[in-house]
Amino acid sequence: MHINWGSLGLVFVVALASVVVLTSLFSFGVVGLSQRESAREAGGSGSGPLAGAVVCFAACLAIIGYGIYLIVA
Repeated sequence: MHINWGSLGLVFVVALASVVVLTSLFSFGVVGLSQRESAREAGGSGSGPLAGAVVCFAACLAIIGYGIYLIVA
């Protein structure tokens, strides 16, 4: 049995990077929703943080969808 350590290392690095990116995007989205609520309580519209949160969540969905596409195809 031969293990291609270079490919295994590459898969590990890509998986680690994608976990960091997805976690960061999701947490930025949650922070954006929290800032929207704070802005609305202070009398503002809160549309800026909401737009940022929507972009972060959409990017998360796009990355997850692409990963599923790669697995299925």
